[in-house]
Amino acid sequence: QVQLVESGGGLVQAGTSLRLSCVFSGRTFSGLAMGWFRQAPGKEREFVAGISWLGGATTYADAVKDRFTISRDGAKNTLYLQMNSLKPEDTAVYFCNPVRMSNRQSLYDTWGQGTQVTVSS
Repeated sequence: QVQLVESGGGLVQAGTSLRLSCVFSGRTFSGLAMGWFRQAPGKEREFVAGISWLGGATTYADAVKDRFTISRDGAKNTLYLQMNSLKPEDTAVYFCNPVRMSNRQSLYDTWGQGTQVTVSS
């Protein structure tokens, strides 16, 4: 059974920062790349960032490149997303999930509750 618990969201002003966390458990994640996804109101869920199993490779959506940084702590089974220079268009519910780096698709059907990020202008 997979458990994914996201946290760290909030209501912030444009230009500020947030750090999201995702704790994953209940099933082996060994060898899996992990990713962040987001879903804005009325839109489909989209890929945001991914990081390889050992953290040596990362990839970002163009919309967040140079503003967001993904990282992971293997010992804690925790994934992070440092979000800087936030924009109103970053407003969405953010989720984590194992990801296939080659095509940026999520691997598991199970999703957590997500964490809401709201950026005011």
